[in-house]
Order: sequence, then structure tokens, then C-alpha cells
Amino acid sequence: MGMAKLKIGGTWAGVVENVDLEQWTLATLRDHVAARSNTSADSINLICAGRILKDDAVSLSHLGIRNNSKILATRASSPNQEHSLLAQEERANRLARIRAAATALADRHSDGALPVEDFNIEVEDQSGQTVRLGSETDQRAVMTGLMLHAKGKRLIRQGNYKDALEVLTMGEEAFSLCDPKVIELIDNVPILQIDMVWCYFMIRDIRWLSDAGKRLEIARAGIERAHGKDSFRLRLLQGGRYPELALHLRLELLEGVVAYHTGQLEKSRKVLGYARAKFVQLQVPDEALSLVMSMGFVERDAKRALRMNNQDVGSAIDFLAEEKAKKLQKKEEDIRRRDEIKEQKRYGMTPLKKAVDLERLKELVSIGFEKDLAAEALRKNENDTQKALDDLTNPETNSALQVNIESRKRKRQKQAKDSAIENVVQMGFERSRVVAAFEAGGTIEQVLQRLTAQPETDPTSAAGNMQPQENSTAAADGGASSSAPLPDVYSDILDMMNNAEDPSNYSKTEERDVEMEDELSADISKSDALADYDIEVNVEGEAITEYLALLESAGSGGKLVASQ
Repeated sequence: MGMAKLKIGGTWAGVVENVDLEQWTLATLRDHVAARSNTSADSINLICAGRILKDDAVSLSHLGIRNNSKILATRASSPNQEHSLLAQEERANRLARIRAAATALADRHSDGALPVEDFNIEVEDQSGQTVRLGSETDQRAVMTGLMLHAKGKRLIRQGNYKDALEVLTMGEEAFSLCDPKVIELIDNVPILQIDMVWCYFMIRDIRWLSDAGKRLEIARAGIERAHGKDSFRLRLLQGGRYPELALHLRLELLEGVVAYHTGQLEKSRKVLGYARAKFVQLQVPDEALSLVMSMGFVERDAKRALRMNNQDVGSAIDFLAEEKAKKLQKKEEDIRRRDEIKEQKRYGMTPLKKAVDLERLKELVSIGFEKDLAAEALRKNENDTQKALDDLTNPETNSALQVNIESRKRKRQKQAKDSAIENVVQMGFERSRVVAAFEAGGTIEQVLQRLTAQPETDPTSAAGNMQPQENSTAAADGGASSSAPLPDVYSDILDMMNNAEDPSNYSKTEERDVEMEDELSADISKSDALADYDIEVNVEGEAITEYLALLESAGSGGKLVASQ
């Protein structure tokens, strides 16, 4: 193992060269940073990947520090700083939770296994088509990157640029694990770079300039590659629209700012000029806005549509109608997908913990096999259609499949029944009465009616005379009769009996950070294919004016010094 290089930021910023990760302990590194910061070692905290590093005697490699690791050095507390240290630790924990939840979600959703949730996270292109990227590793890396990017964008919207920067850095790290060929044609990675520099700019931290310059170069090259020169490829996808105008404006503004602070005044003036022209182009004329709004659209949507359609009212209205249709289609698609996942859960998992492939199941059903049986054959044979066919056509293995289905069905029903009994008990009925009412048989509606309609009668004696009157008690379609309508709470239990999942799916439910996972899934579900280009450009407009004025006052003479 050669010598490593560590990047340090915070109380002292710089690079520590020639570090032997096996030999150096955390204490060695702490002393080194303390000496550079002119402070005592015991007042230095080191943070890496969202964790405060604690164990001084342990080697750096043991702590997970690698070549090029980024480490944040902060001054530790005198007692009155105790509070800020706690806040910092809390923030570090939260950031670590975000990373862990994104990784866990991507792991569960990238390999075709059964999702624990009733939704699946899928990668889509701009036209809304689901995309499988390269290998499973690539799929997982892109998914994690996209999730963290969505989280970072939400933090930017909330004005929390420091945390956004941390989360975007994690996103960048995730994307870097992906085969470059897979992602060079998508613009998420360059957009992430622009978002990071936007955070530097909003924090007004000019120290990051050299880094900012590099990031903007990567962004420009990446966007040109993904959109084609002059955004040609994107134009084809978007049917002659200009969704990315605001994004280019932000890129040019940031390039102008970086050029200004590095003393390249001419370049700055030129680039800011381009940005200003785009800013003017993105100003929504009042009459156009009121025309679009008079068609029943709200202001925010109307503005967005006009900005993305070069202020053309007709195109903006078409665009809004298309968006509405897409949303509706997406909603239907989501419902269909959710139902599929429910169905897949009923069939259980293959030995390698994958879901039963519904396309292959359709094929087997289309040649005349019974659905549950075909699903069991695919499940047992890891979705191999040929082996499943062999099992289905051989009488011996066929009957073994049936025995399997039956025993799983019994397990499922028992599980559903136990769970139904629990639910009914929670409604406030006494357990012994509930169990007796279930023992008496009949449909779940009848069980519930027994409990609600005849509180005093012995449920078992009532059972006899319940059976023959099935139709008067429960309507033919399985719903309750009008004479004794059932409260909504009960309908869940009805579904449970039919849709209980295969108990073997739950052999091990791993510990999940459900709260953080829900937060991340919410970030994803709210964004759409054009969200990245949907930028209100007011802040940009002010910044362009501010920097053009600075250039004006600088005249053309004198090199500027980076100001903090």
C-alpha cells in the first residue's frame, strides 16, 4: 500500500501528503492538523463521511480512511461550545442517516428483489421510460446518486446550503461508482456540479474558487455531451422546447462570478453578458401570463410553461395539457405497478430472494397453465421458464407444486386470521367473543355482524342460524347489506384475508430507518423529468446585475483579489 494523500478542510485547509494509513493513528493526524492550526491537539475534532472520529489509538485505515479521503477539522469545545458540538454531532448523525437510507433503498430496489414497500423506485429517462442501466452495480450507484441529489435539491430549496453541499458531495461519490460510459449521456451529474457551485455561491464562500472552476468545466462538458452541442439531443426529446435555458443561465452566471474573482475580467464580462441575455429571454410578459392563467392554470405552472416555451402562449398551453396528461398516465402506471407488487408478494420469493417475473408468468398463463401454479413453478426455478415448464408438465413435480401452494395458502390464511382477530380486538371487542365469532365460520362480514348486531347472544348459537341467511346478511357482491352497513375500518380486514402476503417473505425484516427512507421517497416522488430546469431566476438576475456593476467599477484595469 503506497502513501496516501488526505484533504483537510475547516480550521485548517490543505492537503496532508505521504500518510501511511496503516502506521498513522488518529492521534498522529490530530497532532498534525493541530500544529498547522496553531492550536492544541485536544481542541481539534476530526469528522469524516459524516462521523466524528473518536478512537485516537486506532490506525487511519481501520477507521475507513482511504487515499483522497476528505476530512473536516473543527475546533472542539470549551464548556460553552458544548452545545454547538452537540448540534454538530446531531447534524453529522442526520447526514449519516441520509446516506445510509439512500444506500439501503437503492440496494433493495436495484436488483429485481421484492420491495419491502408497496412501491418500487425505478430510474426513468426524460420521456418517462423506465431505464435499466449497465450492471446491477451501476443501477444501484445511479439510484443512490439520484436519491441524494433529490435530497440535496430539497435542502437548497429550503435555503440550507451547508447541509445541501454535504448531501450533494455524497451524491457525487455515489455517481462516481458508476461506469462512466453509463452516465456520460445523462445530464444529472453535470447538474449536480452546478448545484454544488450554486451552494458555494449562496454561502458566499469564495475560498472554494479553484474547486468551483473545475466543477463548472465538468458541468459544461457534461451538459454539452448529454444535450448534444447546442442542446440538440435534448431538443429532439423535448420537441423543440427550451427547458434548459434557466440551467444554462445559472451555469454562465457562476462561470462569470468565478472568472471575476480570479481576475479574468474580460471573460467575466463576456459570460455575464450571455447570462443577462438569457435572463431577459426568461422574463415572463404580464399579458402572456394572464392569458395562460385565464385558461385555468395557476401562476407558478403558467410561468414555468412560458419560460420553458420561449414565452409562446400556444406552446405553453399545449405543454401544460401534455404535462397534465403525463401526470394522469403516471398515476395510473403507479397504481398498476403497486397492484403488481402486491401480486408478486403473494407468490413469495425465489431462493435467491427475487420476485416472480410477471412477464414470464403471463407467457405461461397464455399457454394454459393455472396462474398460481405457474407462479410457484417460476418461483422455485428462479424465473427460468424452461425449468418451470418441465416442472409443470411432469405429474410428480406438478403435484409437489400444488402441495406447496396449499401449505403456503394455509399459512397465509392463518396469518391473516390471527391478524384479523387482533384488529377486531383493537376495535374494543372482548377477545374471547372475537375468537368464538371467528370459530363460528362464515364470511368476515358475518363475523363482524355477529359481534355488532347481537352483543348479548352467545355467538356460537347464533352461528347456526347465520349460515342459511348468507344472502340477506351480505349482499351478493360480498359487500355488507344495506340493513347493517359496516364501518370502513372493517374493509381493511376484508382485503387482508384475500391479499395476505406470503409469510416466507418475512423471514428476516432488516432494521430500516423508515422515517428517513420515507423522506427520501417523498423527495423523489415530487420531482419530475423537468424539475432540474425549473429555476425561478430572480436571485440569478440580481447577481448578474451586482457583478456587472462590480466589473463596471473595476473598469478594465487592476487585478481583483478574491474577497470572502
